[in-house]
Amino acid sequence: MADNYDKIIERISRSSGLEKEEIERRVEAKRAKLSGLISKDGAAQVVASELGISFDNEKLKINELLSGMRKVNTVGKIISLFPVRSFVRNGKESKVANMVIADETSNIRVVLWDMNHISLIEENKIGEGSVVEISNGSMRDNEIHLGSFSEMKPSTQEIEGVITTKISQNKNISEARNSDNARFRAFIVQSFEPRFFDVCPECRKKAVASGDGGFLCEQHGKVVPERRALVNLVLDDGTETIRAVVFSDNFSKLGFVEWGNADAEKLFLQRQDLLGKEMFFSGNIRNNKFFNNLELITDQIEPIELDSLLLELEKK
Repeated sequence: MADNYDKIIERISRSSGLEKEEIERRVEAKRAKLSGLISKDGAAQVVASELGISFDNEKLKINELLSGMRKVNTVGKIISLFPVRSFVRNGKESKVANMVIADETSNIRVVLWDMNHISLIEENKIGEGSVVEISNGSMRDNEIHLGSFSEMKPSTQEIEGVITTKISQNKNISEARNSDNARFRAFIVQSFEPRFFDVCPECRKKAVASGDGGFLCEQHGKVVPERRALVNLVLDDGTETIRAVVFSDNFSKLGFVEWGNADAEKLFLQRQDLLGKEMFFSGNIRNNKFFNNLELITDQIEPIELDSLLLELEKK
């Protein structure tokens, strides 16, 4: 990923005192020597090693974490904590927990696989607002994963001004990787018929129809559901295409009006109007197991404003 490579170059330059241009020259020389059989990221890691620079065992800010790191040490405040989930693997019941930690530079998801770490949550020793210190984690798909060789403990360190919003990197679609938070400037080249579903107004989870004509939520029982919908789009930015999932919260930004009451013909005409529109799409990249390809779970859609676009281009 381009942003990962840029971070590596930045850290090598800061640690070695060399100019970025000199480091990139050495990276390209290393790749040429190996007949291009090594990625730019890999070549940069080799150059760092030759300069005596190690990325392991350093305590890093969250925005300094690099994909593929095996010994991650960082400190962050828990800003989101998700329910502990149980699952069965090889006939044995296990648990997994997810949370998001943040500092003043960025935020990141942390996945807990070890019961010693999960017990901190179950015993209320840590929760939202707690600061935790992480040692010996590993980076997988832009997430920190903690196993039995990792350590996590409450910290007395105070962190102010944490970044709570998702950080989306401007990317080409061809650069997208699983679990990226990405922002694409792309054209809508295909749209599919919206799919409608009902959710519990309390927890936003799916509500299912009961035999008496009502709806039931697994957690809250009988509820009056909220009607929601999603539409699948195909985006194209000239480098590649990707499927994007857009929920009804963002329908108005696409130009859908009265989608809940619109008839099939009106919805079809609104979908046709989408084709050829160029916009910014931001969200999380995930692997769709059914289609076995990457897709964008869209959380923000922005129109392209010429003045803002010119400012962005001038910064490059």
